[in-house]
Amino acid sequence: MEPLLSAIVGDLVSRALSMVTQRYLQSKGAEEEKLQRLRAVLLRIDATVEEAEGRHITNQAMLQQLQMLRRGMYRGYYTLDTFRYREHRDEADGKASTRRSLALSRFSPSSSRRTSSSVCDAQRMDLVLDAGSCNNLDKMLSSLERMIGDMQEFVMFLGSYPRISQQPYDAYLFHDQVMFGRQMEKETILSFLLCREAARNGSLGVLPIIGPARVGKSTLVEHVCLDERVRRRFSSIVFFSGNDLNGGNLATLKGSGVIKHQNLASTPHGDSLAVIELAGDMDEETWRGLYTSAASHLTPGSKIILTSRSEKIASLGTAQSLVLKFLSQEAYWYFFKTAAFGSTDPGEHPNLAALGMEIVVHMNRSFVAANTVASLLRTNLDTRFWRRVLRCLRDFASKHLSMFGEHPTNLLQKDQPVYMWTMAKTSNVVVMRDIYHEPSPKISEVPRITTQDVLSGRVMSEGTFQAVAWRSRIPPCYTYLVSFIVSRTDKHAVLGKKRSRQERI
Repeated sequence: MEPLLSAIVGDLVSRALSMVTQRYLQSKGAEEEKLQRLRAVLLRIDATVEEAEGRHITNQAMLQQLQMLRRGMYRGYYTLDTFRYREHRDEADGKASTRRSLALSRFSPSSSRRTSSSVCDAQRMDLVLDAGSCNNLDKMLSSLERMIGDMQEFVMFLGSYPRISQQPYDAYLFHDQVMFGRQMEKETILSFLLCREAARNGSLGVLPIIGPARVGKSTLVEHVCLDERVRRRFSSIVFFSGNDLNGGNLATLKGSGVIKHQNLASTPHGDSLAVIELAGDMDEETWRGLYTSAASHLTPGSKIILTSRSEKIASLGTAQSLVLKFLSQEAYWYFFKTAAFGSTDPGEHPNLAALGMEIVVHMNRSFVAANTVASLLRTNLDTRFWRRVLRCLRDFASKHLSMFGEHPTNLLQKDQPVYMWTMAKTSNVVVMRDIYHEPSPKISEVPRITTQDVLSGRVMSEGTFQAVAWRSRIPPCYTYLVSFIVSRTDKHAVLGKKRSRQERI
C-alpha cells in the first residue's frame, strides 16, 4: 500500500510541476515579446524627445506634451530595466545560492511528501508575482503606445521651431555637462522673463522659485541667465545673496552683487534682471524696502527672481511661484545609470545594473549623492565591490532611521551632521558635519582628499578635514565640499554634541 501511495503522490506532483512549468514558459515567451515591443516604443519616444530638446519651443501646450513624453520615457525605461535585471537581482545580491540550496533540500527523498505541497505553493506564488508584473507591463506598454500614437501633431509642429546649434555628444558626457530634468521649469522661467507686460504704476515682475537645499535652484537660474534671449532682453543681470540684503536698499546693494551680464547697448529699454538667493525667509519690512528701492531705480520692464527654501516667499511674487522638487524615482534611475556606467553599456553588466537599481533606492533622489556614489562605482565595475557599496548604504540609511527617525539625506537638508558609511574595516567613527559649495574656488584652495577616498577607506586618519564631494561641470560650476570628523569617539556622543551646539545657537 505504501509503494502505491508514493507512486500516486509522485505522479500527481510530477503532473503539477509539468503544468506549472509549461504555463511559466508560455508566460515568459509572451513577456519577452512585450518587452521587445516596449523597447521599440521607447526608442521612438527617445528619438522624439531628443529632437524636441534640440529646438527652441515656445508654445506652452507643446512644452507640456514634451514633459509628458519625458515622464513616460523615464517610467518606461524603469519598467524595462526592472524586467531585464529581475533575474539577476538575487544573484547579484548573494541570495541565489541560498535559494538553490533551499530548493535542493526540498527535493531530498526523506522529505518528498512533506515538501511537495510547499514546492507547488512556491511555484504558484512565482506565477502570481509574474502575473502581477505582467499586468504592470501590459499597462505601461498600452500607455506608451497610446502616447506615441497621439503625438503625430506634436511631431508635425516640431519642425516649425528653429534648431539649437549643438555638437554631437556621447550620452554620458551630455548628461555630465547639461542640466538634467529641468527643461519644463526652464521654459517657464524664460516665459516670465521674456514677456514684457504693460508697466503698472512702475511695478516690477517678481518670480519666486521655491525648493529644498541642493535641489538645483541655482543651477536652473544660471542656465536661464545664460540663454541668449535673456541676455538680449536685459542690459544687466546681477545676483545677490541673502547676506547682501541687510540694508534693504538697492542703491547700497549695487556694489555687493555679482554681475553676470552687462551690455548697456544690447537693449534700448535698459531693463535689468535681479536674482536674489535666500536660504530662508525674508521679513516683510525688508522686502517692502527692497522692492520700493528697486522700483525707483530700475525701469518698469525689469524683473526680479527670488529663490529660497521657504514656501513663505510665494506671497512676495507678482507671478505664480515655481516649486522645484527632486526627480521622480524613474527619472533619478535614468540619471544615475548614465552617471554610474559612463560610456559602458549597462546591458553588458546585468548583475551590476541590478545592484544599481537597489543602490539608487537608498540615496533619496539626491543629486550630490548620485554623483558622489556614481563616481565611486564607475571606477570599479566589479560585482563584489558594488555589493559592498549596497550593503554599506543599507546600513547607513537603516541606522539613521532607527536612531533619529529620518533618512540621512533629510538630515543633511537641515544642515545637521550624519555619521558616514565607509568600506574600511575600522572601529573609527566618520561624521559628516556639513556640506557646502564654493563657486569656482582656486585650485590651491581645493582639498586633495575626495569623499570617494573616505568612503572607499583609502583615507581613515583621525582628525577634522575637508574633502571634495563633487565638482559640477555645469554652470554655476560649484565645487561641493564636505567637513569630516574621524575619531574613536562613540558616534552617538559626536552627533549629540554637535546637535546640542546647534540647538543652543
